[in-house]
Amino acid sequence: RSPHMNTVLDSPEELAKITSKVLTGLAAAIILVSVLSSFSVIAPGNTGVIFNIWTGSLRSVPQGMAWRMPWITQVQSYPTALRTYTMVRRTSEGSAIGDDSIPTREGQHITQDISVTYNTSEDKAAQVFKSFRGSDISEIEATFIRRTIITVAQNSAGQMSLSELISSKRDELQDAIQKSLSVELNKMGFALDKVNLGASHLPQTLEMQMQQKMAAQQQAQQAEYELQKQEMLAKAAVAKAEGEAQSVLVRAKAESEANRMLQTTLTAILIQNKTIEKWNGILPQVTGGAMPLLDLNS
Repeated sequence: RSPHMNTVLDSPEELAKITSKVLTGLAAAIILVSVLSSFSVIAPGNTGVIFNIWTGSLRSVPQGMAWRMPWITQVQSYPTALRTYTMVRRTSEGSAIGDDSIPTREGQHITQDISVTYNTSEDKAAQVFKSFRGSDISEIEATFIRRTIITVAQNSAGQMSLSELISSKRDELQDAIQKSLSVELNKMGFALDKVNLGASHLPQTLEMQMQQKMAAQQQAQQAEYELQKQEMLAKAAVAKAEGEAQSVLVRAKAESEANRMLQTTLTAILIQNKTIEKWNGILPQVTGGAMPLLDLNS
């Protein structure tokens, strides 16, 4: 080292100055960290819960900046805006990676896509914090909410047959899940908004059986339709034939009545008069006897 450096470092005054600067910088850093850690940002659509480690007290704060005591209080956010948790078969669409659809029927391996929309409120956020010991909402979804959806869906689906699950009682299944799930989520401080059922997934063999059954039903319905169509055509033909026969009968009766009336009113004078009306006044050039139907005296 140079003589000048030895002089500077060995000087008590210079060492004191350097130490003072280091301590001042360290104190400033501690103060800055303390100030920054005294505030937490509660994102829009969330409510914050501040937990005092020493006293165990909880208090809720709205979105925005929330003041806290560094190293003494813990802050956690929970959604007051609607949040959707999705469980589907397709890998890229669900909240979890991979096939996350619900097995609704044990032994038949039927899976069901489902999405659940929920949230909490500012007055119940502290209850959520207490129920799950301050866990983050993503951790709560991966454990409690996921397991609860599966359990409720399986219990509701267990009361229905296969055909009812995928067709006739699908709406009833959705309503049953929503009703039961709302109760379970509410116990832990959450409010359920809506349950939506997506696609139902059957094993390939079972799906083929269902397709064959549906095809047979369609064929039976088509055969019944054709039978009803032929019956209607036959009835129409009978009605047409009856109408034509009735028409002929009416005409025959009319002609018979006309002939009867004609016979009762027909006389020799009337016949002669009709003949004269038809005669054109020209006598025949050749006659073989008396003129028929002509009485010259009269």
